Amino acid sequence: MDTFLTVDEKPISLEQAIKYLQSAGKLSPFIGDILRQHVIERELQTREDIDISPALTEQAVIDFRLQNRLSDAQSFQEWLKNNGTDYNSFHSSVAFGFKLEKLKVLVTQDKVQEYFIERKLFLDRVVLSRIIVAEQELAEEIHIQIEEGSNFEQLAKEYSMADDRVVNGMMGPVSRGTMPDILRASVDVAQTGQTVGPIELEGRWGLFRIEQFLPASLEDNQLKQSLQNELFEKWLAEKIQKLTVRLQVT
Repeated sequence: MDTFLTVDEKPISLEQAIKYLQSAGKLSPFIGDILRQHVIERELQTREDIDISPALTEQAVIDFRLQNRLSDAQSFQEWLKNNGTDYNSFHSSVAFGFKLEKLKVLVTQDKVQEYFIERKLFLDRVVLSRIIVAEQELAEEIHIQIEEGSNFEQLAKEYSMADDRVVNGMMGPVSRGTMPDILRASVDVAQTGQTVGPIELEGRWGLFRIEQFLPASLEDNQLKQSLQNELFEKWLAEKIQKLTVRLQVT
């Protein structure tokens, strides 16, 4: 029997480990992780446009040690041991991280702009405050009070049925794509500071004040990275879908 793990001096075979994973309902995610890594490693081996400078990896290792107070050689060795790795493996994992990020860019760079346009409705956000009441007549009366100069926040605290009345009706950023069509249509033609409504939503009536428009842009590096990650995961899923996989445990 080939030993996969040793626990309290007792060997656990690969076959037994697989059975444990099956019993726990975690075999599929485990295999999924293996297939994911297999596709990535194979892609890195076959592509010739992924070249990472050794100096970049070395500097990243140095930065990691400084940030985690591991500049002392002995402390670093103890950290490596406690984390079940050694210097070569750690160095390789750092280099792999850089290669993976470069692969993501290469795989997605021609698709990001189009994907951004497809998703823009859901990526654009609007900061809203609201007052939700049960009756249209009350909503119209409150709207008149707002137009005459009454304080929106105070009216929200006094009349709104929504939980956010305790924070002056502030909803925070809301994706345009998740708004009901009737609300989005009103918001899209409104100006910052304007109150729209009353609008009937799920049997109640709402007044919505536009606090700020937050249009999405690919100049937002965090957003761009998020879209690249989504596209990369789609690409990976397509690659994995085409694999022929057989589980063989003897």
